[in-house]
Amino acid sequence: MKIAISGLGRMGSQIARKLAEDNHQVIAHNRSHGPIEEAVQFGAQAAYDKSAVVAAFKGKPVVLWIMLPASIIDQELTDWLQLLPMGSIIIDGGNSDYRGDPTRAEWVTSQGSTLLDIGTSGGVWGYQNGFSMMVGGEKAAYETISSALDSLALPRGGHQYFSTSGSGHYVKMVHNAIEYGMMESLAEGYRMLKEGPYHDLDLAAAGDVWQQSSVVTSWLNDLTRQALRDNPLLEGIEGVVAESGEARWTLETAKTLGIELPAIQTALDVRVASQNGTVNFATQLLAAMRNKFGGHDIHGK
Repeated sequence: MKIAISGLGRMGSQIARKLAEDNHQVIAHNRSHGPIEEAVQFGAQAAYDKSAVVAAFKGKPVVLWIMLPASIIDQELTDWLQLLPMGSIIIDGGNSDYRGDPTRAEWVTSQGSTLLDIGTSGGVWGYQNGFSMMVGGEKAAYETISSALDSLALPRGGHQYFSTSGSGHYVKMVHNAIEYGMMESLAEGYRMLKEGPYHDLDLAAAGDVWQQSSVVTSWLNDLTRQALRDNPLLEGIEGVVAESGEARWTLETAKTLGIELPAIQTALDVRVASQNGTVNFATQLLAAMRNKFGGHDIHGK
């Protein structure tokens, strides 16, 4: 199918490449031109401005995947809706706050198009492993683009439609909150190994044996042991850990529902404290993990 990707960052560029290499016609758009030129190398068609994206569809409805930060999604929708023909499908593949999705979807519908929220997980490994995609919005629109999602899921990813607008971002938000708690638990455990009574323990070796069919075997543990093998003392890693919003939004929603989430609350508190100077081996390891799966800066940006 023909699909435009706007936002060729760490994940957006991989999405564009994966689709192009599976014989989809990809229109590549980005604010800076360098990533567009890279996309052309793997078979995408360049679109250096929004008008060029629309022109590439030759008057037909556009399928547009926006892979940009939540902080600018409303402005992006405003700009695109001035150009897109009626009947277009817009996909918000970033980590937008689900609570704003119904209003955004109604607004897009009023302009004659459809908005899908697709929470997308896979980090910088999505191209190799496949992406995990959680979809909310109109089911008919989901079915229209499902062939593209099939391609993005290859070889070990997947996609699932959940419910009305916001549900895809909601499921992804909770996923990320769980991720916070899992990462915090692993980081604290490895800190206990490093600072405990046995001072000659090989932390990467502990990770190796934990990865051999133990209860904590996981991709996160695999990445953690890789980080420790690459840099056993985590030298050059400050230990400042960013929080991107999803755990905070989960906790806000949980509070309105009267649901206690102590592990996720603690994981968020640790990240916030690290930004205020409370750093240690565990927060250094959190930063190293984020770098391994998402390419995030080890300095907490």
